[in-house]
Parts: sequence; C-alpha cells; structure tokens
Amino acid sequence: MSYKLFIPGPIAVSEKTLRAMAQPMIGHRSPDFVALYQSLQPDLQTLASTKDPVYLSTSSAWGVMEGSLRNVVKKKVLNCMNGAFSDKWYDVSLRCGKAATALKFEWGQPVDPEAVRRELATGAYDAITLIHNETSCGCMSDLPALMAVIRQFPEVISIVDTVSSFSAMPIKKDELGIDVLITGSQKALALPPGLALLSVSKRALDRAATMADRGYYFDFVEFQKNHEAGMTPSTPTISLIYALKSKLEDIKAEGIDNRHARHARLNQQVRDFIFSKGFKLFPKEGYGSVTLNCFANTQNIDLSALNKILKSKHHLVIDGGYGKLKGKTFRISNMGDETDATIASLLQSLESALAETPKLAS
Repeated sequence: MSYKLFIPGPIAVSEKTLRAMAQPMIGHRSPDFVALYQSLQPDLQTLASTKDPVYLSTSSAWGVMEGSLRNVVKKKVLNCMNGAFSDKWYDVSLRCGKAATALKFEWGQPVDPEAVRRELATGAYDAITLIHNETSCGCMSDLPALMAVIRQFPEVISIVDTVSSFSAMPIKKDELGIDVLITGSQKALALPPGLALLSVSKRALDRAATMADRGYYFDFVEFQKNHEAGMTPSTPTISLIYALKSKLEDIKAEGIDNRHARHARLNQQVRDFIFSKGFKLFPKEGYGSVTLNCFANTQNIDLSALNKILKSKHHLVIDGGYGKLKGKTFRISNMGDETDATIASLLQSLESALAETPKLAS
C-alpha cells in the first residue's frame, strides 16, 4: 500500500518525474552528459536569480552545508539557530573543527536581524549560516532583512539553506548578496532525495581557494573546474539529474510566478482550514512558512491516533511534530506538485479524521 506524503520531505513525486528517471544510463564523462548538465544551467540560474553557476552534488543538502564550512570558515562562523536543523549547523561547525558561536532563538521565533548585526559588529566572524525556512517549526525568517545586515560586513561569507523554500517563492541570490545558496531535491522541487544544488559567489570561490583543509568531495574549486567542462567532480546521480531536467520543464511550463502564487495560495487554504478547527500556528505571527504549516496542538488531540486514521482510512500521512515538538505540533506540507484539487482532497480527509481523533487526557 502506498501513502500520499504531506510531510515536510521527502514529498510526493509525480509519475512524470519517476518516468524521467528511467531513461538509459550515460557515461558521466561523455558528451551526452555534458549536454545534459549544460542544458540545466539557464533554468537553474533563473530559479536562483543568479549569474553564478549552479553546481550539482550527489548528496543530501547536509553534504554541501558541511562542505561550505570547510570551504569558507577561516576565522569563526556565526550559526543562527531557531529550530532543529539550524541548531544542528552549530554542532556540525564544531565537528569540522571550526570556531563557532551559537546565536540562539526560541524554536518558532525568526532570526533577528539586529541580533545578527550586533554579533557581526564584533569583527570576530568571516562566515555566517542561516536557514531561510526552518521546517522543524515552520518558521521562515526575513531573508531580505537579514541579508541587508550581512551585506554591511563584506568580510563575512553568507551560507544560506533554502532547502524547503527554493522554487516555491522568490529568492534573489545575486540581488540579496547571498554567497552560498544551498538546496536539496526532496522538498519544494518534488524530486526523490539524493541530489543537492548549490550556487557559489566569486567571493566564496576565492575564499575556498585559500583553504588548505577544504577536502575534495565538496571542494568549491573542484565544482567550478568541473562545471567549466560541463561535469561534476565525482560520479553524479544521473537518474536524478534526468528527473531535475523534467522538473525544470514543468516549472517553465507553469511559470515561476504562477508556481510561487500556487504555493502561497495552497498554504493559506490549509492554514484557514486548520484555524477553523481551533488550532493556532506555532511560529511567530507573520513568520510562517509558505511551503508547510506547523500548527500548535492547542486542541490537545492525539496526533499519533490522527496519523493512524489518516494512513489506514485515507492513505496519506502528515507529520506529528519534530524533535522536542513531537506531539506538541503537527506539520502539513503544501510544497512541490500539490494543486487546489489535491489540497481539497487532503482537507476533506482531515475533516473526517479529526472528527474521529480522541483528545489526550489533561
């Protein structure tokens, strides 16, 4: 039995995308692969609003997130933390042997630009990490406001995780001055897991070239050298790259502005329905994600029971809260290929399942 995924990732993958992965294998050093790789670049650059290359990495996004630290952090990195995944970046920084500061905010609170300004003004840092859309708590920080602050510190290289927002809303990499833009395949792009995308500024490339311990697999300099030849440093996941090409065709056919508007509209439909059942959004008002909603379990329902009902009777699953928020929140994705019809069907199932779901004893 298969289940429709309305979790924050991996998400449902279309039949068209799955069929694209079944194309015949080609050599990754062949002219066929060079043609495939180069055909992707214009559309990827348009999606990222950048003139810089968009590299393809056979890894999860965490591979290039860790790699970015090795490529650009020479002095000290400021890790902005407001949820499980941004919290993890501080741990990864320390494991990479980097000097790091944890700039902590409560889960569900956005990263405060003024707090970032105060910390960067100390002059202690040459890099900063941000997660634009923190999926663990559904909180989306104000990226333009944060980048306006970071641009005032030209020695600081910005590393921005857009794993769950890329392609679902405008992210103007060059205009904002983002040095390293990172995303993954399994969220708003609606591809299977296993492929990461990153776009790196000339500033970040120049910094990487001075780092003696940047490693090989995620070396920005190697990515750039291979990019110039229409290739990747190591054997790529060719089937996923076929899927990416198919997805870029879908995005172009829909229109990027229409895609952004669809994500915003479907997100609001889910939000309005759940609000009508007496629940509230978990993140700070005005900072909710556009690709998923994280709701506080203000009705004290048994979220485990709810998901069992959804799975057994409606053949779909949502998320019952991540980490320390398990049971206290629930998350519903609207990202990727969802439509008004699929969201309407989801809400109909939720209406039925919520009516059956018991409340927990107080």
